[in-house]
Amino acid sequence: MKLSKTIQLLSLASILFIAGCKKDAKNDPGPTPTVSTTTPGNNATAVPRNNSITISFSAAMDPATINSSTVIVKKGSTVIPGVVTYAGTTATFTPTDPLLALTEYTVTITTGAKTLAGSALAANVVSTFTTGGSTTVLGVVNLGAAINYVILAKSAINNSSTSAVTGDLGLSPAATSYITGLSLTNATGYATSSQVTGKLYAADMAAPTPITLTTSVENMITAYNDAAGRPSPDFVELATGNIGGKTLSPGLYKWTNTVTAPANVTISGGPNDVWIFQIAGNFTVSSAVKFTLTGGAQAKNIFWQVAGTVTIGTTAHIEGTILSMTGITLQTGASLNGHALAQTAVILDSSVVTMP
Repeated sequence: MKLSKTIQLLSLASILFIAGCKKDAKNDPGPTPTVSTTTPGNNATAVPRNNSITISFSAAMDPATINSSTVIVKKGSTVIPGVVTYAGTTATFTPTDPLLALTEYTVTITTGAKTLAGSALAANVVSTFTTGGSTTVLGVVNLGAAINYVILAKSAINNSSTSAVTGDLGLSPAATSYITGLSLTNATGYATSSQVTGKLYAADMAAPTPITLTTSVENMITAYNDAAGRPSPDFVELATGNIGGKTLSPGLYKWTNTVTAPANVTISGGPNDVWIFQIAGNFTVSSAVKFTLTGGAQAKNIFWQVAGTVTIGTTAHIEGTILSMTGITLQTGASLNGHALAQTAVILDSSVVTMP
């Protein structure tokens, strides 16, 4: 009788033990997640000011717990505003405004970040990085004698239909015959055209035009090399080269490939601010796209250094000096407020080009 009662008690204990295990298993939040990597990495330096911050987790997280309360970026004690997104196992923090140059930032992922099963980080994860760029005012590109020309080219200046150009045009070492479509009227040392408010110069005209043009072309190449060689870019590979819809603040920009503008672009800054755009590939502005200056920004302080070809689409408008190693083409009805300085040819088609 005692043995039977003992067996019954043991059976009851086993049932209770198994039920407890099942309850514990049901409430078990699973393994504690960790932060696998952060980009920029901890103590990284010379980080581009346009960088987003990414955090990779060891497990899938609950998206509801990945937000501006659990992913916090600070400059000192100041919280940096931005947008937090999450996909897969990666969170991304995109600052609302470009980061400051040569500034240390702290990234904190708090224990409020949890897995889908409810397991939280064991402790806050903290890392720091320092941006690159420069805190000194970016200097303008010195165009030298090339500044005297709204269009300056080495091999040709070709025009279709009727264009309107305000400023002088120069061509060297090519001769006058390589200026086409402008119906020139020759004078001593220069020519005129009803489509140009200014004078046209070519390498075969009377002295002192040839030597003046040689100096101007040399200065154009020096200016190109200056713009291309500026160090410590503020913004690197911004939007992977698609700047459509962007507002571009002052600074040095660098791309190692092609840049496109399929939508309107705003260049925003003060009257003394400077923009230099280093483009290793081609630069293409889509048809009807407009570049707009705000805040007092001036075209004379904007420089587009382009190793490849520059194409400004039909009826599009752009601001600033274009320094192209290859060619510059303004398609039908396109306009430029600035200088078109090409180490090969400049091609116009019912274009409007105005000296800034």
